[in-house]
Amino acid sequence: MAEPVQTPQASFAPRIFSGIQPSGGLTLGNYLGALKRFVEKQDEGIETIYCMVDMHAITVWQDPAKLRQQTREGAAAFLAAGIDPARSILFNQSQVSAHAELGWIFNCIARMGWMSRMTQFKDKAGKNSENVSLGLFAYPSLMAADILAYKATHVPVGEDQKQHLELTRDIAIKFNNDYGVNFFPVVEPVIEGAATRVMSLRDGTKKMSKSDPSDQSRINLTDDADTIAKKIRKAKTDPEPLPDSLDGLKDRPEARNLVNIYAALAGHTAEQVIRDYAGAQFGTFKPALADLAVAKLEPITLEMNRLMQDPAEIDRILGQGAARAEAIARPIVDQVYDIVGMIRAPRT
Repeated sequence: MAEPVQTPQASFAPRIFSGIQPSGGLTLGNYLGALKRFVEKQDEGIETIYCMVDMHAITVWQDPAKLRQQTREGAAAFLAAGIDPARSILFNQSQVSAHAELGWIFNCIARMGWMSRMTQFKDKAGKNSENVSLGLFAYPSLMAADILAYKATHVPVGEDQKQHLELTRDIAIKFNNDYGVNFFPVVEPVIEGAATRVMSLRDGTKKMSKSDPSDQSRINLTDDADTIAKKIRKAKTDPEPLPDSLDGLKDRPEARNLVNIYAALAGHTAEQVIRDYAGAQFGTFKPALADLAVAKLEPITLEMNRLMQDPAEIDRILGQGAARAEAIARPIVDQVYDIVGMIRAPRT
């Protein structure tokens, strides 16, 4: 089958959507690559919708009590990082049925070949692809539904999610082509900032991940100030001083990672950090980075801890967000049913 052909777009109001899977153990990478940027987007005059994608989480088996705990912890991280539920919509995916409904429509739009090319499925399934859930294979179409249920025009993503966003674009284009409409926007990725991909503190060639066996490889948002400082002081580096230009970091992944982390935390460019610390040894740079990281992260940790003491308040915020999200998504999904040809009784 030919690839989808993009048709001229209708005019769509700018709207940002992004979601984080509540799998627990949010790290510095999640903060710099997602939460910090989400907070900044609130000040750009664009509607922002953020979601804990708990339906995606169950593509692999989850303990129900742990899933509820991790969903609340993820929401607490959003709030502690600065997401204002009055300015942004914050909710968990399963409270808005439009995601699942549109996900099925998109299962019927997406092609098996497109899904088979998803590298993340191959990575997660490994050699046991026959034994993983159908949901794990098909979840990129649910991800497309997450975005397009709100006709979102922009999605902040990390480099590792670009392929899924390209699939979302393909699904939107094919739906529009199949039904002769300009209904869904062709969403644009938002990839910006000095540390959109934060690397391991033990191996600068690997992404910082909660699944790494070594806790020293990452900074968790639940780490206290002493732990944060110790992990940075023990982070792997090389014996050379910092260079006077970024070119000097080309073959020094650990050094480049620490410079990027500093830049992202400080709101500077990596070039500016290099100018400020050119010639400095890591015995000087690491303590400065540790102080900066503690200053930025400790208030978030403390606020997360406070919020987690009141799960009912977190649930209330998520419920209010879900009601606002439903008000946007329901008319869009109803229009999709009309376009596809579904008969529905009038709502009373």
